[in-house]
Amino acid sequence: MSIFDLDIIKSELEGKENAKKLLLKSEEKKIINLNIWVDNKTLVVADAFVVYHNTARGPAKGGIRIDKNVTLEETTDLAERMTLKTALTGIPFGGGKTGICLDSVKLDSYMKKEIMKELVHIIRGDLTAGYYIPAPDMGTGPREMASIYGELHISECVTGKPIGIGGLPGRKEATGRGVAFSTAYATKKLLKTDVKGLKVAIQGFGNVGSWAAYFLHEMGAKIVAVSDVNGGLYNAGGLDVKKLMEHVEKNKTLKGFGGDAITNEELLGVDAEILVPAACENVLTNKTAQKVKAKLVVEGANGPTTKEGDEVLNNKGIEVIPDFLANSGGVIASYIEWKSAKSGSLTSAQEVFEFIDSTIEKSFEKLLTLAKARDLTNKEAGLVLAVQEVIHAMENRGWI
Repeated sequence: MSIFDLDIIKSELEGKENAKKLLLKSEEKKIINLNIWVDNKTLVVADAFVVYHNTARGPAKGGIRIDKNVTLEETTDLAERMTLKTALTGIPFGGGKTGICLDSVKLDSYMKKEIMKELVHIIRGDLTAGYYIPAPDMGTGPREMASIYGELHISECVTGKPIGIGGLPGRKEATGRGVAFSTAYATKKLLKTDVKGLKVAIQGFGNVGSWAAYFLHEMGAKIVAVSDVNGGLYNAGGLDVKKLMEHVEKNKTLKGFGGDAITNEELLGVDAEILVPAACENVLTNKTAQKVKAKLVVEGANGPTTKEGDEVLNNKGIEVIPDFLANSGGVIASYIEWKSAKSGSLTSAQEVFEFIDSTIEKSFEKLLTLAKARDLTNKEAGLVLAVQEVIHAMENRGWI
């Protein structure tokens, strides 16, 4: 099911049947059977999906996900979200995604390297032509991007590389930074207050959730609950985020840090002004959204709220900041890395953060203006703005 709600974008598509067709159907979907000997005893066989949704505004941009539950449908959904994310923020990319159906926990770094090399061999033409620019996602990181670079030796063909191998200072923190800034800005514009002193619950303490917690803590927010795949912690007085990050770095789990144990579902309903779902898709459903007490939900993960969940939150008067704005910090930073690779320029982490903040702020203001003018939710307004940009690009390129 496409994320393009035709009822919301009806006026944008009026008289533009071809635009509708191109939005609802990806440009290309590759279904690949990976068959790799990672050593002289181990054969890895897996389905992989590479989706290029729309490249009217630029190369397909999207991460490589390794997860045992990956499907073609999910990969397509994520590629569509990348189209929206880049269009809404004005980044000159389109939407793409790669999904590899393997349990990343059972793969060591050497296995992942061999998988990346095989993937490059299969889609090398797309990468060297600049048609698709991958980046890290669940189950992959800078090391895997370095493997891709090692096969191609073209720095701008992949982003999210390690610093020292064409990587960008601040890229690791970028998505979390964007989530934190979106939260603070939404608090100011929608809740009419400062984020300082407000209670925040964050579901997910991986790269996105942990750095969002870090930056929000730096801004003065009180992080009262966090969780990972094994469950969560709650402390009404606030958690020491820096010590918690050190604990997780050392132990690879939240367990043993202290605080009251809670489940991932219980975290969604804790007493907090702000909820940041930053773990996985479809966690805020018709059932779980009923439990939300927060005044503001900031989607740190891709697609954490179902359509039914959105309706519940809207009916409760809860403001929702859509994923394709809130977690856009990663692709904004990827754009800087890509641009730096082509020009040879160097950028500091602080400059990266400032560019992320200013880019999101500009997009946020456009979103809020349209939402008010057309009586739309934040998510609906973001969808309309992004679709307008994509349609404009398709018209300029003579596609429609």
